Amino acid sequence: MALLVSGARFGKDQDGFLSLLSQPAAATQHAHSPTIIKSPSGILMEYQFRDIEKKWQAHWKQSGVYHVSNESDKPKYYVLDMFPYPSGAGLHVGHPLGYIASDIYSRFKRLKGFNVLHPMGYDAFGLPAEQYAIDHGIHPAVSTENNITNFRRQLDNIGFCYDWNREVRTCEPSYYKWTQWIFLQLFGSYYNRQTRKAEPITELVKVFEQNGNAGHPCPGDASTVFDAAAWKGYDFKQQQEILMHYRLSYCGFGEVNWCEALGTVLANDEVVNGVSERGGHPVVKKKLRQWYLRITEYADRLLEGLQTVDFSDAMKEMQTNWIGKSEGAEISFKIESGKLKVESGLRVYTTRPDTIFGVDFMVIAPEHALVETITTAEHKETVEQYIAWVKSRSERERMAEKKISGVFTGAYAVNPFDGRQIPIWISEYVLAGYGTGAIMAVPCGDERDHKFAKYFNIPVTNIIGSFYNGEEANPTKEAVLENSGFLNGMLMKDAIGAAINAIEEKEIGTRKVNFKMRDAAFSRQRYWGEPFPVQWKDGVAYPLSSDALPLELPHVDSYKPGPEGEGPLANIDSWTASHYETNTMPGYAGSSWYFLRYMDPANDKTFCDRKVSDYWGQVDLYIGGTEHAVGHLLYSRMWTKCLYDLGYIGFDEPFRKLVNRGMIQVAAVLFTGCMVKTYLFLRV
Repeated sequence: MALLVSGARFGKDQDGFLSLLSQPAAATQHAHSPTIIKSPSGILMEYQFRDIEKKWQAHWKQSGVYHVSNESDKPKYYVLDMFPYPSGAGLHVGHPLGYIASDIYSRFKRLKGFNVLHPMGYDAFGLPAEQYAIDHGIHPAVSTENNITNFRRQLDNIGFCYDWNREVRTCEPSYYKWTQWIFLQLFGSYYNRQTRKAEPITELVKVFEQNGNAGHPCPGDASTVFDAAAWKGYDFKQQQEILMHYRLSYCGFGEVNWCEALGTVLANDEVVNGVSERGGHPVVKKKLRQWYLRITEYADRLLEGLQTVDFSDAMKEMQTNWIGKSEGAEISFKIESGKLKVESGLRVYTTRPDTIFGVDFMVIAPEHALVETITTAEHKETVEQYIAWVKSRSERERMAEKKISGVFTGAYAVNPFDGRQIPIWISEYVLAGYGTGAIMAVPCGDERDHKFAKYFNIPVTNIIGSFYNGEEANPTKEAVLENSGFLNGMLMKDAIGAAINAIEEKEIGTRKVNFKMRDAAFSRQRYWGEPFPVQWKDGVAYPLSSDALPLELPHVDSYKPGPEGEGPLANIDSWTASHYETNTMPGYAGSSWYFLRYMDPANDKTFCDRKVSDYWGQVDLYIGGTEHAVGHLLYSRMWTKCLYDLGYIGFDEPFRKLVNRGMIQVAAVLFTGCMVKTYLFLRV
């Protein structure tokens, strides 16, 4: 038996799926006309799809057919879409591309006897809404509400099987109360490297009172070392400053892109060739107080967790490369600059300590703390001019730059093994936030170092014999070392361990594991975001009590930046009089845990009841784009691990299986044959 729909014949294929058997020669109907259906008996009927859709959608809504209970004898299954940002343009084609696939799969699992959680909500805070409000002269709360209404209309027209009783909006106080609460849990915790989990910082204070920090090296400042007596001798403010270097959410100073003409901080992608994308105004680097998440403490566990989840190999590789784990040594080189000798030295991290005899120059970041100290008088003007130029460039531009640039400081580092003087240069390709902000350059083994040496006529030392041809670097580990002192005659890969042992014996460095990933910036100098539940008094950050949450975002009529790069909240007298933080949280704050709130959205006692989260557990199928691979996905994984460590949930990975939108079309067609086409035809 076959079914004729607008000239197209559908029937069962060999696997029993409904398939397209033949297509009409030409379209004969208007897109908005009723569809003509010919039954097997030959009777022509009009399919009044608009009337039928409205009738059944109203019935589904009234009967609560998609309402899901947190208690069921059925096995559970949690299907989740990355929720949309409600922009003024409405849904774009990428939204239903994923949503339709997840809708089909949710219905399939429901028919298979599962209790299926399939919710939807809105990622409603963030910079785009604020910029839209500025451009259109409307408050972001109003524009966001209007956009959500439009999104809901579009989603309902498609007829998705969402449980709308579980809708969340990250901009609602009832939601961001718990975002603020989770922030306070991070603020009140540190990462115990011995137990490899987050623990209350009050427990760390007890350790300091008994033993100092000998067993807990400071993650924020490695030079911070004290015993119990010293800790007890610090005043309250000093103790809080030390604890800030341990907290999982902490405050520090970081460089941002500052545009004086616009009076605001710009994101890297808003800066093009040193000027603002909007208006072409000059942009410079400026240090401002910022909040951060100490995600680097979770680096190892984030890597290990990838082995337990069903992500694509490409996704796992992206996260692995972003975390960038490496093993090597951190070495301190003494510095000579004219008559000045800097005994504390220049710290450098390297994965190839076996090449230490091939170091021909050092390169430090233009922002490095030692630049001003070590630059000699005769090079001062050149160095200052170069630094001014670098400050006009974004980090992204610096990393992508192919042209070679740099200036000599006039200072030298001293090779600890042969006493050779090594010139110290400054170049934009070294970033202060990566490693120690300094590198030891081995031109014969690194192509970028080689090009730099050739460009500035720096002599190249050959430590790898015939493996170096004088024209290009060779990063091999298979060469037998030459011109390398006590390492001569050793295979390079075998010499790495020997070099580290010698470095530790001379007490000039230590074996170390390093990560490319940096702590995540967690504040914005903008208005439309979650307020930080923090008050500043005498330079100390005091967390609000849970009873004081939510700290609601005050209404403003103007989004003019505050003084010295602060956010618009700094212009509100009542806000600053209460000493509240004037920055707001970034857009990804609310999305780092929203999958948990869907489980228990009406709970005003906690972010999610433990019994409920134990029932639903991990998201079984998560669908979204790869553009969130090293942002949202990493942050939500970190937040989940922290909540797990503190005992609030029973799993430490949020998503069991992740499918990216680019893979859905193939997967859906393989799974349902032509059902997807039929579904779309009947729905649109």
